[in-house]
Amino acid sequence: MNVYEYAMGMETDAEAFYEKMADNTDLKGIKKIFLDLASDERRHFETFKALKERTAAVVSESPLLDEARNVFTRMIEEKTGLAELKGDLEAYRYAMKLEAEAGRFYQEMLDTEQDASVKDQLKKIIDQEYSHFRIVENLYRFVDAPNQYLAWGEFSNIDEFHQFGRDVDL
Repeated sequence: MNVYEYAMGMETDAEAFYEKMADNTDLKGIKKIFLDLASDERRHFETFKALKERTAAVVSESPLLDEARNVFTRMIEEKTGLAELKGDLEAYRYAMKLEAEAGRFYQEMLDTEQDASVKDQLKKIIDQEYSHFRIVENLYRFVDAPNQYLAWGEFSNIDEFHQFGRDVDL
């Protein structure tokens, strides 16, 4: 198996994972984030397929980071769904692991690649994978915020526990 086939397999697995995550939530904004992540992974698959076949491959810019930021902002402002958003924290950790491993693998591909146009495509994909990591990490922190508290308020960093517009009663 060559590196392009392996990368295509990684992207297919990530796409399926994000589609499953989207199916497991009833919150429109979170569902959209997961479906957009799945869509980005599909585009990455198509790019690696084109690179494997030595046809023209172009990685398009992803508006996902800005859209995810807007979803979080809307959810905080509307205070809708925050009580229902429990999620499986292990699934979010797994998604972060997927994105980090993909970024590292593509970085290794970039380090050994000689073709300048392929290097450009790999750099764009690496940037998008790390962007995906940050989105999932923020989602994880958003879901986990109610679990974070201080037993007593004698610490100078107490404001860190007022995450994402939700105050913790002490």
